[in-house]
Amino acid sequence: MTTPMKDVEKDSSHATLVVRQPQIKFEDTMRSGAGANGDVPDGARFNRVDSLAIQYRTISHQLTNPREAHSDKKENRSDTQYFEQLEFHKLDAQRLCQQFNTDSLKGLDDRAVKIRQDRDGLNTFSQKHPSYIWKVLGYLFGGFCSVLWVGVLVFLLCWQPLSSPPSVINLALAIFVMAVIVLQASFSAMQDFATGRVMNSILNLLPSECVVVRNGETTKILAAQLVTGDLVILSTGNKVPADCRIIESSGDVRFDRAILTGESDEIDGSVENTDDSFLESRNIALMGTHVTNGHAKAVVILTGGNSVMGRISKLTSNTKEQVTMIQQEINRFVKIIVGLTIVLALLILLAWLFWIRIQHYAFINLVAMLNDVMGCVVAFIPEGMPMAVTLTLSLIARRMKSVKVLPKSLAVVETLGCVDVLCSDKTGTLTQNKMSVTSVGFVDLELDPAGLQQALLRPDASRAFHELHRAATLCNDATFEATQDDLSINDRPVNGNATDAAVLRLVNNVGETAVHRQQFEQVHQIPFNSKNKWMLSMFRSHTGVEKGYEMYVKGAPDVLGPACTSYYSATDDKICDLNDAARERMISMQEAWSRKGRRVIMIAKRRYISNYPVGSNQFSDAVARNCMEDLTVIGLLGIMDPPRPETAKTVADCRRAGLRFFMVTGDFELTAAAIGRQVGIVTYENTQSFADVDHAAVPVKELPTGTDYVVRPCDDDDFIPAALVLTGKQISECKNEHWDVICRYQEIVFARTSPEQKLGIVNHFKSRGSIVAVTGDGVNDAPALKAADVGIAVVSGSDVAIEAASLVLMGNFDSITDGIRLGRLVFQNLQKVIGYLLPAGSWSEIWPVLLNVFFGTPLPLSSFLMIVICVFTDLLCCLSLIMEKEEYDLLSVPPRKAKKEHLVNVKLYAQSYLFMGTMMTVIAHFMFFLYMYKYAGLYPSDLFFQFENFGSTSSYTSDELNNFVNTGQCVYFVTLVILQWGNLFSIRNKRLSVLQADPFRKERRNLWLLLGMLFAFLVAIFVTEVSAIQNVFLTNSVPIEFWLLPIPFAFAILFVDETRKLCVRSFPNSWIARIAW
Repeated sequence: MTTPMKDVEKDSSHATLVVRQPQIKFEDTMRSGAGANGDVPDGARFNRVDSLAIQYRTISHQLTNPREAHSDKKENRSDTQYFEQLEFHKLDAQRLCQQFNTDSLKGLDDRAVKIRQDRDGLNTFSQKHPSYIWKVLGYLFGGFCSVLWVGVLVFLLCWQPLSSPPSVINLALAIFVMAVIVLQASFSAMQDFATGRVMNSILNLLPSECVVVRNGETTKILAAQLVTGDLVILSTGNKVPADCRIIESSGDVRFDRAILTGESDEIDGSVENTDDSFLESRNIALMGTHVTNGHAKAVVILTGGNSVMGRISKLTSNTKEQVTMIQQEINRFVKIIVGLTIVLALLILLAWLFWIRIQHYAFINLVAMLNDVMGCVVAFIPEGMPMAVTLTLSLIARRMKSVKVLPKSLAVVETLGCVDVLCSDKTGTLTQNKMSVTSVGFVDLELDPAGLQQALLRPDASRAFHELHRAATLCNDATFEATQDDLSINDRPVNGNATDAAVLRLVNNVGETAVHRQQFEQVHQIPFNSKNKWMLSMFRSHTGVEKGYEMYVKGAPDVLGPACTSYYSATDDKICDLNDAARERMISMQEAWSRKGRRVIMIAKRRYISNYPVGSNQFSDAVARNCMEDLTVIGLLGIMDPPRPETAKTVADCRRAGLRFFMVTGDFELTAAAIGRQVGIVTYENTQSFADVDHAAVPVKELPTGTDYVVRPCDDDDFIPAALVLTGKQISECKNEHWDVICRYQEIVFARTSPEQKLGIVNHFKSRGSIVAVTGDGVNDAPALKAADVGIAVVSGSDVAIEAASLVLMGNFDSITDGIRLGRLVFQNLQKVIGYLLPAGSWSEIWPVLLNVFFGTPLPLSSFLMIVICVFTDLLCCLSLIMEKEEYDLLSVPPRKAKKEHLVNVKLYAQSYLFMGTMMTVIAHFMFFLYMYKYAGLYPSDLFFQFENFGSTSSYTSDELNNFVNTGQCVYFVTLVILQWGNLFSIRNKRLSVLQADPFRKERRNLWLLLGMLFAFLVAIFVTEVSAIQNVFLTNSVPIEFWLLPIPFAFAILFVDETRKLCVRSFPNSWIARIAW
């Protein structure tokens, strides 16, 4: 219990002031964490220091940079001095609590919390405002817009000085292209804003809670509600919610500060001060770091933007994101398109320089050549592609949110669809993490919880029963939620891990536990961790009759068993030697329970006498050295953690989708294999072991110095049809040649694995070409979650796991299959978008330029109309394709091989260019020549190879001929717009007929297609019929028959492609099926 300090007077002659929580700006006067009464913490009292050498390590280097400008140095020096003057780490726990006017046992009361929240605000960072200037510049000059700006420059040059008199149409084209750039930039900005809102709403759903002591009760609150002076309970797996000073510790608490320092080594926590620097002292737990082991009680000293993390966040810029798989595919497509554009542009330029300029300069002068080159550029670049990609990913992210799969970034959505190996943790992921004790055993007796309860009620009960009840009560880190004590024992929420919760419910159900806690006082503890696989609690008896301490150990039988030398006999009521026969009985019991899928834990004890004082480092070191000696087995507990109801179906769906589903757990191998068989991970009757792997592995001869081992990539045709069970000990013995074999197994259960081994498993599969997803919920899963291509955390898991993951499952485990399905749908719909854009927006636009340059015909399609097709008429139609639902069960096909199956492949190019594109090009040119024949009386022979002689044999004037050509260009344009309707209905189905999957029935309904077609039709009318457009861009009205004639051709294109699909469906092994996209 603490008492408030007396008021402190302000002294005008010193730079010291009564303070509250430190604020961002360092001044001669500062505010630091005081109590609600405004007392001055000693940790915030300091003298002005003008020149002091900064000796900070790790973290401190991030706060100061000697290369900064002078103005920046002043602010950075303020930060470093700010932390240098803090002395909270130097105060003892009692003095610290006095300064913050808090109680070390009961914490703050509600009134104090409200006052401090009103004063200091929420424990959050102020949002960093983006650089809008750079964003606007990125929208205007990034991506394809940079190429369009080149077009603007060329058109302006063609306006003047290259044209004399100035060419009005080129000025109009320059202005039009600039308008297109602004339109695209505006769309990108709006979509970025909308996408940002979607992603923020997703990330805001992720929990950020902490455990505090307020009003004497332990409860969970949002981390944002913390105030200075709060008592925080830090446990393994937690993220530290604010800068805290540790006042109590389990003795082995450790923190991962990599998020701040970048260093992988964990830092031991301590109650005592270990360094003069606030930043380096180990009794300070810094906000954002993770508790990787142990637990502690700490006082919040800095919150929000005043914390170390808050200050660093203001000084550091966002790191550049790694290029994701879908971004790689888009970049690859762009490079191909740009490459083709450059080749064709150079071809036209060289043809003009060495042929046309010399022989036909009157036909194509410099201005006309530049227009043709820009027409080539405009023709080949699908300007609507970036918008379609962003919209597709954003839409799928929304759909994922609706099925309770929350992606932290848009790009990870598609990567999930490529996953071919899924490594899943067991406890809390495949299982419900709702454990209950179903079996109780002693070395010489086995019974159930009801039998234990009855035995404890008998006055002549064996000592073993009482010892087990006492040990299970004391060696337990779980507690019931104090605010819900009106519920039954089995329904009350528990603070602590699931194993301890199961044991807590057992001991409270079978007997009275308060007497044990009153009789003993805990003096030391080593919490459970995934490496040791045991926990230790040491107690001092209040009776003081016996010398030393009672030490209880709880953990895995295969780990504790070798340290045990005796056992409590439940039948003989005495302590007996643990001979070979007794040990065999105990192991048989463990294996029998494990085969039923139960987790087995052993409880043992010993009397411990130490020559060192409790709480000292020597005491802790001595316990850690000697605890695993001469233990006496008390009993065994069999704990059942039932699989989630949806797990078996999820595993089956994943395997049907071509994924290999593996279990990676720290549990005993028999337990893991039993659960794996229950949920369908293991389906083969017999399982193989490391001996089989070792036999199959090809020995590697000693490699020459400096030569690396070349791993063997996984191949679908080379998988081993068997189930493999490996333990952590065996994994440690594996070499690269062993992993070449392991990575080929169809079914694997990895048991008794450490966090390092889980990480190694992921890396071995990735190095052999697999796309790996990892699911988990614990601290020990975090390294693997971070290293995986897709890390998937369960929302009920630890803060560390959620932080490391790229996806979070907010609902049932089976939502992961929905995520895989949607990830594959992204790729499929993007292929459809590209397949729609390329025939008309690329192939059918480049041929008019080629005919004009190399075959001497009038230009069948103007640059203006090319841009209209790419940016307007095709845009809404292609965006309607991103609304498409899956054509077939996407879980019925294997995952995409990212290195082989690209977004745009040879088959898609053949479909878009040689098949659909060629048909559309021929029909559009036919309509152009038909118009020239019907209305101008010019045969194709009057158009081909005429160059500058075009129309010389006719009676038309030059203006009349140009008018015919302009109208013919509009006919070509209208024909392409209408032909794209047939392409639109065709491309939306890769295999199915339009009659099987029309856009009207509910299963595949997509009325956006009709809206896109209507929009394209209205744009075509606007471009050809509005007089202002006609006057500026030289368009003309199109005769009515040329609006109608393309319609049957559109149906013809659809019919031809329907015939192709019918052949593919009817003859799946034919050459047509092999080349189908």
